[in-house]
Amino acid sequence: MGIFSRTRDIIAANFTDLLERAEDPAKMIRMIIMEMEETLVEVRASAARTIADQKEMSRHVAKLERLQADWADKAQLALSKDREDLARAALVEKKKAGDMADQLKAEIAVLDDSLRAYEADIDKLQTRLREARSRQGAIAARLESAENRVKLRTLLASERVDEAMARFDALERRVDYAEGRADALSLADGNSKAGLADEIAALASADKVDEELEAMKAALKSKEG
Repeated sequence: MGIFSRTRDIIAANFTDLLERAEDPAKMIRMIIMEMEETLVEVRASAARTIADQKEMSRHVAKLERLQADWADKAQLALSKDREDLARAALVEKKKAGDMADQLKAEIAVLDDSLRAYEADIDKLQTRLREARSRQGAIAARLESAENRVKLRTLLASERVDEAMARFDALERRVDYAEGRADALSLADGNSKAGLADEIAALASADKVDEELEAMKAALKSKEG
């Protein structure tokens, strides 16, 4: 059984209320859209039948109008021949055709009103259908967002995240160790250069000591002599 019973129910429907009372809003909006699309097809089909009926009735009216003209000509001919009885009978037939034409014209006017009502209903249904489809998109986006949040929270609460973070920590420790080895090698290179410089400086210092020792010896000899 459908959500709506008539076209007017769809036009007057409160989508917000329907969705709030639904256990599954996404399913409900799909059902609403489906029923609205089916109703729109039915209303358009009814409008098409009304237009077809109008055209058929208009053709009959045209035939009856031609028939009235024909009976009028016959009545004129009969009267010209002094056959008033035949002229009267022809005018009676002309009146019958006229009455039938007037009745069909009245029915066509009723169909015109129905067709305008169909056009108004189709326009309103299309508007409500666009609204429902817009709601469907919004509901789908909200549902996807909620599902993604659930997935994210589930992932953050799982042991897999802890395991991944532990692997990251281990990797960082390996990087720290590699950087430490590189820094140690740099320190070793720096110490080697510093030791060489110290040895050369010691040689220079030794030369000065030797020079000073020789000078003292020479001074001592000069005093003794």
